[in-house]
Amino acid sequence: MADLIVKGDLVLTRNNGQPAIKNGAVAVSGSRITAVGPAEEIEREHGNGARILQTGQGLVMPGLVNSHTHVSMTCLRGLADDLPLMTWLNEHIFPAEATLDGEKVYWGALLGCAEMILSGTTCFCDMYLFEDRVARAVETAGLRALVGEVLYDFPSPNYGPIEEGLRFTERLIETYRGHETVRIAVEPHAPYTCSPDMLRSCRDLAEKHHVPLIIHLSENREEVETIIERYGTTPSRHLDNLGLLTPNLIADHCVILDPEEIELLAGRGVSVIHNPRSNMKLASGVAPVTALLQAGARVALGTDGPASNNNLDVFGEMDAAAKLEKVHRLDPTVMSAETVLDMATINGAVALGWGDELGRLAPGCLADMIVIDLDKPHLTPMYNPVSHLVYSATGADVVHSVVHGRILMENRRLTTLDLGEIYGRMETIAADMLKVVKR
Repeated sequence: MADLIVKGDLVLTRNNGQPAIKNGAVAVSGSRITAVGPAEEIEREHGNGARILQTGQGLVMPGLVNSHTHVSMTCLRGLADDLPLMTWLNEHIFPAEATLDGEKVYWGALLGCAEMILSGTTCFCDMYLFEDRVARAVETAGLRALVGEVLYDFPSPNYGPIEEGLRFTERLIETYRGHETVRIAVEPHAPYTCSPDMLRSCRDLAEKHHVPLIIHLSENREEVETIIERYGTTPSRHLDNLGLLTPNLIADHCVILDPEEIELLAGRGVSVIHNPRSNMKLASGVAPVTALLQAGARVALGTDGPASNNNLDVFGEMDAAAKLEKVHRLDPTVMSAETVLDMATINGAVALGWGDELGRLAPGCLADMIVIDLDKPHLTPMYNPVSHLVYSATGADVVHSVVHGRILMENRRLTTLDLGEIYGRMETIAADMLKVVKR
């Protein structure tokens, strides 16, 4: 018997081309999906004693995967806008982050988790400081996440001297080994902030513990020119020379790539995370997503941090990803709604290491799903649900969220987080930031 049955006018399974199920339902037992099918059948066979979660005109679908963010940068949202990437990073963000502590990061992460639950994200990948506190926030919120401490060649406000960074990461790996919803990655910041020795050490640690390796890569032209000047080659080739380009690597951004690098990343099995709105806001450029996909690369979708986007709504990211590529290539047929929805669901799940357990609704999969309220003017009429999800829906249309079989939001009400308390804490943090950060 099921513990929970999620019903909707439409169930979009995203399972190997299966058509949408009208008047469908998903049965959940514990943390797993046990059955998907017509609601009448599911209730008859699995519904004895199960809790029913239903919306009059609801669309049930897999939860969205935000494959790259810095969630606690909610603390810095709007603090330094309309600046070039390196100016934004070196003159504003890094100095601001030097004032952070574990408590600020924890509450910033809780705010970001609330924002993601409310906008349909059920799983995310994070790179930031004090990631032990981010992991704790993920547990409190009930979300699913792959997290890792950012590592670079200068002291951290968290772990201190650079030699302590790898030890801190290894302790995190041991602490969360076997955890149901939190996993750890090794996360050097970027080729321009990490020496070759640091990058090799990160590679070795990830291989030792069989965990993902994550890095910012070729985010803008200035970064590429810096690496060419420093090492005589491009960032992708530099990482390949160091043995980092493997199927274990998740490369964020990948905006400035030549054709050979595109083939190199695809051939090495690297997962590429596209962050269109952040790339636009920082004027980093347009990532060659169509070329990467044509080369066979796995491409997923991320929002980047809320200081460079400035929100965590993956629905908005899907819309931007599709339209940016179309206008950039002057071709309305590229980046179809189907392609973009896959980037925000199954591709992200595979990239982050959950394989085909996430990103689709099928028996045996983990029970991570959301329900969209279709009773909205901007979602009426609906000829193609996938098109609507990419081009019309917003995070505000999500009414229910389930992660690991647990209801995190019901009828737009968060069940695990107290927004009033979070807002109060953030007001205090913002006041403290304004005392020390130049604007």
